Amino acid sequence: MKAEELNKLLRDVKSGRLSTDEAAKRLAQLPYAELGFAKFDHHRTLRCGMGEVVFAAGKRTDDLLAIVAHARKHHPMVLCTRANARQASALLEAWPGAHHHPRARTVRVGPAPKPDPKQRPVFVVSAGTSDAGPAEEARETLAAFGVRAEGIHDVGVAGLHRLLDQMDRLRGAAALIVVAGMEGALPSVVGGLVACPVVAVPTSVGYGASFGGVAALLAMLNSCAAGITVVNIDNGFGAAAAVMRMLNGSAKHSAKRAARHKR
Repeated sequence: MKAEELNKLLRDVKSGRLSTDEAAKRLAQLPYAELGFAKFDHHRTLRCGMGEVVFAAGKRTDDLLAIVAHARKHHPMVLCTRANARQASALLEAWPGAHHHPRARTVRVGPAPKPDPKQRPVFVVSAGTSDAGPAEEARETLAAFGVRAEGIHDVGVAGLHRLLDQMDRLRGAAALIVVAGMEGALPSVVGGLVACPVVAVPTSVGYGASFGGVAALLAMLNSCAAGITVVNIDNGFGAAAAVMRMLNGSAKHSAKRAARHKR
């Protein structure tokens, strides 16, 4: 959108010819920024409730740095996922205050917003230490966008008492992300014990017939615990994004309901 178009939009709102809701809808559809080799979507938050995240895997390091540099001119925080060691090192050199989580393979450039202290936590529950990569990717993504996120580690079904010890915490969650490999049973167990949304992440961890996580994926898709959401193998980022959509939808519903009660 050109400056004159934006000025006209604001004048129309000021004069009453255009409602603020309609103006917000138009702003949400603004064009992306054309970088030549990439197109950065600056208004994804308006449309989707969550800003664009930079997927680092497969990108040249200089292209990644250019994308982040452009994004930082317009946004206080930029999150990069699936960054390898070389990319992470370059990002940290360019932005010394950046936060790198090697196990999650994330780099956050800029400060994360502080969570609402009234917000119930999202727990990222992992079956075993080998599942920590996708679990930490989910937790780091949530934290980057101001969601209170905490980890509960190594509570897989091979020792069910470890999970049962955490039930008071789990039942107080806004949502749960449950990460497991092997036979992928943990989300089914958790889903039968709590009422909040459960997002399951199959991991590529397992012995021979786990087929790189396909066994866990199929087990989660066929869960007998109703209503579990399942994302792709090792996709901790996708699980976090799904939870944020759920929380955003719930918050909007609560706000509309509160507005109706005031009338």
